[in-house]
Amino acid sequence: MQATDCVPLVEVTRGEIVESIHFGAFVIADPMGRILASQGNSDLMTYPRSSMKPFQALPFIERGGAEVFDFTKQEVAIMCASHAGTDLHRTVLKKMHEKIGISEEDLACGVHWPGDADTRDRMKVAGEKPTPLHHNCSGKHTGMLAHACLRELEKKDYLDPQHPVQVTIRETLGEMVGMMPDEMPLGLDGCSAPVYGIPLLNMAQAVAKLADPAGLEDGRAEACRKITAAMMAHPVMVAGPEKFDTDLMTVADGRVFCKGGAEGYQIIGVMPGVLGEASPGLGIGIKISDGDPNGRARTSVSLTILESLGVLTRVDLDALESYGNVQVRNWRKLIVGEVRPAFTLDPLKAWD
Repeated sequence: MQATDCVPLVEVTRGEIVESIHFGAFVIADPMGRILASQGNSDLMTYPRSSMKPFQALPFIERGGAEVFDFTKQEVAIMCASHAGTDLHRTVLKKMHEKIGISEEDLACGVHWPGDADTRDRMKVAGEKPTPLHHNCSGKHTGMLAHACLRELEKKDYLDPQHPVQVTIRETLGEMVGMMPDEMPLGLDGCSAPVYGIPLLNMAQAVAKLADPAGLEDGRAEACRKITAAMMAHPVMVAGPEKFDTDLMTVADGRVFCKGGAEGYQIIGVMPGVLGEASPGLGIGIKISDGDPNGRARTSVSLTILESLGVLTRVDLDALESYGNVQVRNWRKLIVGEVRPAFTLDPLKAWD
């Protein structure tokens, strides 16, 4: 990433001045790759991080893995998740492990405390220690292990980029983003799984295809529909209580699916017909250049775009008032500034 790839997207004010600016880039594209609106460099090459998870699950679903292991929509959704490690998430994962015939020890994602504060606090009071099932990527890793078992492949090295599971994921991802596998720079994610560099436009187009797969081969199109339907039907599996992805999909109620990633990445898929009877699905890819450590920039850009396009109503935005463009308050709860967009998006120009 170069500084010139990014433009101001979000301002944070205090009193009468702008105190901070978040720079970044975003692209809104249709399944054909037509750019409907953008800010910054549309060809910005970056790692989508956990926003890749629905695509990492795609080849398993396409091969009929959900049917072989009798996975529910709830279980498909957690394969695409950065979950909060609640008791519900762990219960769902344990059931999946029983169906697959694996154990928690097979997970190679590592261990961290649950992202859900209530669960974390209760565990600490009780003297409990986190396990791999609390890791936010354990659903993705469970899906990769299921993929290996489906094909009767070795499990212990399932994260090796040369493992057949990872080779298939890379090939499938390349087909969705319109790139050859060797064109996508290889990196290692926080959970030790391979992650690939993808230009922002290519990712936005792939998200649009996931939302609106009518132009894909029948088997892949059906797999895309299963993934997005599962995510939207069980948004709490994708993140957790008081998490942006969960709350946005809950409020949008079938209009969008979304998945955040580390270092300020976010994808949003707008479903076909949302913007008009014949409107195609759209893909939105967002990258915040400073990594957006507290998440305020990603949510601001996301909600600004969705409001401008007419995807979210004022009632929807009120239900999401804790995210996005919010007031800044001090320790006495006095309003001292605001988080606000630093760009405008004309929905008519975007749609034309």
